Amino acid sequence: MTANNQPEVPFQAKAPGSAEPSIHQLRLFLTLSEELHFGRTAERLFISQSALSQQIRDLEKRWQVRLFERTSRAVRLTTSGYALLLEARAAVEATDRLRSAADAQRRQLSGQLAVGSIGAEAAMPRTRAVLQALHNRHPRITVQLSSLNIADHMADLIQQKIDVMFLRPPVPDGIEVHHLATEPRVACLPVDAPLAASPQIALAQLSGYPVITFPPQTPKVWREFWAVDPRPDGSPVRYGPVVSDVEALLHAVASGQAMSFLPAAARDFFPRPGIRFVDVVGLSPSTSALAWLSRRRDEPAIAAIRQTASTTIREPTSA
Repeated sequence: MTANNQPEVPFQAKAPGSAEPSIHQLRLFLTLSEELHFGRTAERLFISQSALSQQIRDLEKRWQVRLFERTSRAVRLTTSGYALLLEARAAVEATDRLRSAADAQRRQLSGQLAVGSIGAEAAMPRTRAVLQALHNRHPRITVQLSSLNIADHMADLIQQKIDVMFLRPPVPDGIEVHHLATEPRVACLPVDAPLAASPQIALAQLSGYPVITFPPQTPKVWREFWAVDPRPDGSPVRYGPVVSDVEALLHAVASGQAMSFLPAAARDFFPRPGIRFVDVVGLSPSTSALAWLSRRRDEPAIAAIRQTASTTIREPTSA
């Protein structure tokens, strides 16, 4: 008979390879080994006796050993129960230590994270998705979002005025990125330029057009990418005015001083009188990314947002 005066179900071993017992079941085992009474154990753990009995039977089946001898008068640990008791307690204590470490890590992930963005990156769906996921996972991290100009955005990251940045690669050495999306680049032309009326042009047709460039403090690899320099056909690139922000760029194009290459999203975010965006055949695409300094990658808040980005957007999407 069981402690509930019910006939004891004969022990039936579960097949090898069954799922491992839960920490909850181990806690029930430890508490019952202390009380040696189903009623008191159930009351202490705020569960029913039938639920407790079922969990203990399930644990015995998983381990394929009998843990307790049950009679109408007493509950006793078996020899196997005694042998497994210390190991079960060690597993529960290890889990408790792990939970405490996780709690300490969560408490550590607080404070302010300075996030920069360039152009329209802050408005992009992938940027919003990453920042929302970061808030959901780490609500104690306060995000301070800043819009950066073209001239200084890389310098602000390198000089640690910001912690991470949503930008458009390429980036120089010392900066790591997680790519978020890929989209074509387009030509931004004055509306009265002969090619502006074309639905699509070849890159070679833009040979000889002056191209807007950026201040020397921007990385050379970045300036050359956005000027498409060198050109695939070997033609020289003729540089036009230097600009420091998007509005200055669009004004220079609209006034006929030069053309520029921009992400295709510029059509939606930067429509202006006097300019046209034209698809270009043979032009490599643009990517958007989250960037951080390599030497700071493991700082808690930076690690939190880069890990959030990698799990939220596992593969670059099409913009």
